[in-house]
Amino acid sequence: MNTAAQTFRVAFTTLALASALSLAHAAEPIKIGVSGPFTGGSSSMGVSMRDGVRLATDEINKAGGVLGRQIQLVERDDEAKNERGVQIAQEMISKEKVAATVGYINTGVALASQRFYQEARIPVMNNVATGSLVTHQFDDQPENYIFRNAAHDSIQAPMIVEEAVARRGFKKVAILADSTNYGQLGRSDLEKALELKGIKAVAVEKFNIKDVDMTPQLLKAKEAGADVVLTYAIGPELAQIANGMTKLGWKVPMIGSWTLSMANFIDNAGPGGEGARMPQTFIQEPTTPKRQSFIISYLKTFNPKNARIDSPVSAAQGYDSVYLLAAAIKQAGSTDGPKIKAALEDLKTPVDGVVTTYNKPFTAKDHEAITANIPVFGEVKGQRVVYAYEGDFKKASDVRVKDVNAKGALVVKK
Repeated sequence: MNTAAQTFRVAFTTLALASALSLAHAAEPIKIGVSGPFTGGSSSMGVSMRDGVRLATDEINKAGGVLGRQIQLVERDDEAKNERGVQIAQEMISKEKVAATVGYINTGVALASQRFYQEARIPVMNNVATGSLVTHQFDDQPENYIFRNAAHDSIQAPMIVEEAVARRGFKKVAILADSTNYGQLGRSDLEKALELKGIKAVAVEKFNIKDVDMTPQLLKAKEAGADVVLTYAIGPELAQIANGMTKLGWKVPMIGSWTLSMANFIDNAGPGGEGARMPQTFIQEPTTPKRQSFIISYLKTFNPKNARIDSPVSAAQGYDSVYLLAAAIKQAGSTDGPKIKAALEDLKTPVDGVVTTYNKPFTAKDHEAITANIPVFGEVKGQRVVYAYEGDFKKASDVRVKDVNAKGALVVKK
């Protein structure tokens, strides 16, 4: 074989090998982490979120994936424990090599865990955790890799106070919040929102996760003359509040954060939970074609009890979070963390979601997709959550979109 032929053969072999490697890389799945509590008291939220994420991922993969690659979910149960969340974050980064992570139900777990993604320059899409600090944890750093598509507590707390004080005219407010970061940060936001109305709570009581007797806290609220109870906690303990009121023969309205919509509050509280109200970004009603399609697919795929999603908000926001990430990866043309972050901060194409249509949902300085004009009030009625106000239900087909000038949210101190 002459030199020219040998050179051609080597070049051809090299090109073929490069092409094969390129095709192999193109076929590799895009790994996305999913972290949440799939067991325990927060599991209504965690499982619903995970199932929403799975549904979106399946739809995207059936449509050809992203960049010609399938999305592969790497799911881990953080058990609502900070230390477990930290272990999972380290594993997702060093072992699984995820391109991004979605999830975080519990504010405490998010705050403990997401610093590892920040250091690794890997985006996190918080789709449920609502602590106001979550997206501002790294404001002192040049770049921020933490995003959110849930209504943070600085939106919810003023809504709760507005509902209790302005709309319904209650004067003597009691606050009952759990001892977690979520509960105490939310309690602080409620007190700030009350202060803006010139009101001080007549009782502020705390309890722990897994507490089953709220009698001492409720008696203090009752003796202080409270005519409404504002809550910041999760389902099982919220049910204990409702059940405790029933045992005491003292019934005043419960108005609280979005977690009053959890199945394990509604089911465990029974009649005592009827009438509880809470902010919601999504209520399980087919008010738009997108919501109808989502509800039908979710019920068909996961067959939840009584055709009721355990935590509709978690499911919808979980679903939307994957589509937001997929849009960013497609626009970036890459799974590189900084490029995904840059794309999220400047999404060129609107994302048609269940909660809203995400049109420029983020900027470099604003990592919150939801503004104060988007949530509405839900109410527990007949063992499910419905629109609290007929006017909101009648207008539900008009999708509420992000408005950076929307009034009503507390200013988050950075």
